[in-house]
Amino acid sequence: MAWESSIRSRLRAFLSALVIALTSFAIPLAAQSAKAESRDAAAVRHVIVAQQAAWNRHDLEGFMAGYWNSPELTFFSGGTMTSGWQATHDRYVKRYQSGGRSMGTLEFRNLNIQMLGKEGAFVRGGYHLTMPDGTTPHGIFTLVFRKFPGKGPSSGWKVIHDHTSVATE
Repeated sequence: MAWESSIRSRLRAFLSALVIALTSFAIPLAAQSAKAESRDAAAVRHVIVAQQAAWNRHDLEGFMAGYWNSPELTFFSGGTMTSGWQATHDRYVKRYQSGGRSMGTLEFRNLNIQMLGKEGAFVRGGYHLTMPDGTTPHGIFTLVFRKFPGKGPSSGWKVIHDHTSVATE
């Protein structure tokens, strides 16, 4: 029975070595995963900051570059649903550019970016517009982002769903 004790001892030593090896391998992987998530969250934030800058230049096309250019894009606001990139663009034109209207100055606030895996993100925040007439429309929003592969304007992080609520106070 001495051989059983020897086998148990060797098995314990092997399992201990295996746990140490797996732990030393898993920690760098977790760190790499956190770095990738951090890079992706920064990339999502960059899209939002670029949208804000485009809006403040009164560049609606630049602002819309952050949205998925697809008929499947959804935009909820004011109790209505707008479907598609073009319809969302047209809604912004009608509301902020037609009939002498102004886009004002936009500020995003309190951004909270939560990564949903490697290709998705959920963003909560607030917006504040300062219009030339002194009014200050503001509210909150939730955005769903998706990461599209490839190079060019249709790739990278894009808003695939926007739900914006205007404050009533």
